[in-house]
Amino acid sequence: MSNLKRILFLLKKSSAAIVVALVFAAISVILAQYVNVVVGETIDCMIGKGNVDTAGVKKGIIIIGVCILISAVFQWVMNLILNKVAFTMVRDLRKAAFEKLQRVPVSYADRTQPGDTISRLVNDIEQVSDGLIMGFAKLFTGVVTIGATLVFMLTLNWKIALVVILVTPLTLFVARFIASNTFKYFKLQTEANGALSSIIEESVSGISVIKAFSKEEDRIKDFDEKNKRLQETGLKAVFFSSTVNPTTRLINGIVYAALGVLGAFSVMSGGMTVGLLSSFLAYANQFTKPFNEISGVVAEFQSALASAGRVFELLDSEEVTEREGAVTEFDADGNVKLCDVAFSYDPEVELIKDFDLDVKSGQRIAVVGPTGCGKTTFINLLMRFYDVNSGDILLNREKHSVYDMTRSALRENYGMVLQETWLREGTIRDNIAMGKPDATDEEIINAAKLAYAHGFITRFPDEYDTVIADDGGNLSQGQKQLICIARLMLALPPMLILDEATSSIDTRTEIKVQKAFAELMKGRTSFVVAHRLSTISESDCIIVMDNGRIVEKGTHEELINRKGFYHDLYYSQFE
Repeated sequence: MSNLKRILFLLKKSSAAIVVALVFAAISVILAQYVNVVVGETIDCMIGKGNVDTAGVKKGIIIIGVCILISAVFQWVMNLILNKVAFTMVRDLRKAAFEKLQRVPVSYADRTQPGDTISRLVNDIEQVSDGLIMGFAKLFTGVVTIGATLVFMLTLNWKIALVVILVTPLTLFVARFIASNTFKYFKLQTEANGALSSIIEESVSGISVIKAFSKEEDRIKDFDEKNKRLQETGLKAVFFSSTVNPTTRLINGIVYAALGVLGAFSVMSGGMTVGLLSSFLAYANQFTKPFNEISGVVAEFQSALASAGRVFELLDSEEVTEREGAVTEFDADGNVKLCDVAFSYDPEVELIKDFDLDVKSGQRIAVVGPTGCGKTTFINLLMRFYDVNSGDILLNREKHSVYDMTRSALRENYGMVLQETWLREGTIRDNIAMGKPDATDEEIINAAKLAYAHGFITRFPDEYDTVIADDGGNLSQGQKQLICIARLMLALPPMLILDEATSSIDTRTEIKVQKAFAELMKGRTSFVVAHRLSTISESDCIIVMDNGRIVEKGTHEELINRKGFYHDLYYSQFE
């Protein structure tokens, strides 16, 4: 019910269009129902040998034709309006979900499988659309048909009409009972669909790794398991939902047969004419038919509501919030200080504690340590991908806390190149200019030259206008990383973060890029995360981390002479 209420709230702004559709539905149904009266009168014009009222029959045929034509036109317009309402609502819902995805914290992406999120934005919202279009069209016409038919039946013979009315709730009870047990299976079905989408997304994006380790059979086994789960939940959902229509039709068929017998006795006793009985039986059939259709729509509604629930879960996710009065523009001078910082992803598992660091403007800080020591977490805290549990991060000689400014204002002062590259679908020029959209072609080319990307770019037929496929699929990993470096060279922010920025580049090009980085770092505060310790020997300060703490700190020579953790870590690469 909560999902239904939210959908109705989304439809509120289309209430005028829905009212118009209701009016058109009413006119269409009333005209269609009136046809039964005319049919009955026309039949009475043909009863008895040699007693055919030709003029009455012609008049009836003309009226029937006109009514059917006008009813069809109004029905078409009603469906057109409802289609527009449904697709507009789904467009707004998908837009809201995608915008929400841009506002959720990085932690949402860390704990949610990409395939499941894609399934919510594509499959689940599509299911909401299908359920609404089918549901509203049939629900509107069904309700109006029931009302109009009821009036006509009571007018023709109120006694027999009461029999139909009293038996009808039995149909509704059966439909409601089955529907109440259907929702949980449709919910399981949508969850299974999300899991299947996730494994497909994983398998497509990691196809080379899967083949390299000969894990195709394992992937097929995992896929079959999730595919079977979707099959089982889908079959149960469809089985329970599909029992609604035949069950209600059986009840209605029994009622129809009973009415036929009662009506026949009434005709023989002179209580009604044959034409009137024909009209009444037609109304009785049409009175129960909407209940069958509505009960059939229940399955679509249940599936749509289950899918809507998954979309609303995304919409209700926690958003990134800023402090009241946080500044939206900020110019950093390169001074950074971390004061008694503590952080952990899981409250039960301690990660970073009592972390203190004072970085002066223009210093080159290298962060090293074994895997899992907290290097990437340190970067996440600097960029405010995550917020500290306690302590503070101060900028500009301890004058400004990063929490007194918006995340956007903070991140505009950082340039970042990660080991994992990300390129948007578009041209190479667009990707390089991401950090500076108003850059000239000359600036973009110079940045590419500094990153040693100009050479391979000009070998493409379209050069800088070459369209990059989804996530750079038509580029090598090294080429993608060079484009990301060119993006940094163009933006020229006051502070830099390089997390294994040259890990995918060949040694010869890496030496050149490292020299370009050395020039870029002059006068800029830089944080370099590296596993190859030979690349950070010229850093002003090397921070050695282990278990979320700084265990050593100093220059390369100082740490080597100390013969401690860094000394062992450094020489382990050459043993």
